[in-house]
Amino acid sequence: MDPDTVSARIGHCFQQPGLLQRALTHRSFGATHNERLEFLGDSIVNCAVALELYVKFPELSEGELSRLRANLVNQHSLHRIALELRLGEHLRLGEGEVKSGGAERPSILADCVEALIGATLLDGGFGAAQAVVRKLFASDLAAIDPKVSGKDPKTLLQEFAQGKAMALPVYTLLATRGHAHSQTFEVQCVLEVCGIRTEGQGVSRRAAEQDAARKAYEQVTRT
Repeated sequence: MDPDTVSARIGHCFQQPGLLQRALTHRSFGATHNERLEFLGDSIVNCAVALELYVKFPELSEGELSRLRANLVNQHSLHRIALELRLGEHLRLGEGEVKSGGAERPSILADCVEALIGATLLDGGFGAAQAVVRKLFASDLAAIDPKVSGKDPKTLLQEFAQGKAMALPVYTLLATRGHAHSQTFEVQCVLEVCGIRTEGQGVSRRAAEQDAARKAYEQVTRT
């Protein structure tokens, strides 16, 4: 584990290194872990993103802003951020989690991102945590389109298919991995007319379908 690397990647220099170490520690590793920091971080991410959306889109209603935030802040986006930060290389996990692939598990990685933001709050205050959120979500915030971002990927893909008079996408469960309390689902999405087949993962079948639909929608809108 190299805390300095993580600190540099998120853009915050910790005055209390112990907070950073705790944020990178899963409960399987020991009694001092990141779950309480995750609790804080969850609230801060939602608050900071809400502020960004409130300022960026003054014309949108509460409901529209809520949908945009839900589309931005979710396990998928947090997992993607964790992969970009390469957090799996720096997590402290118990032996069992290491053997079962915990360093690659979306839920663990997403929780770690929230824990890092919670740790930043305690270390540097709300301004510091807000700056980290802005940095980590910068590309998502820049690309967001209120006309489509309030809809989930499955809805967008279905509307695309209907608009082109195509057969609707078909979702097939490929695999279910892990124990009952921490399962990962793999789903395939097929849009036959376009020759598109994508695979998605998630902690539920619905989440995996949304992930696969998102990838398919990205493909059809690029062509």
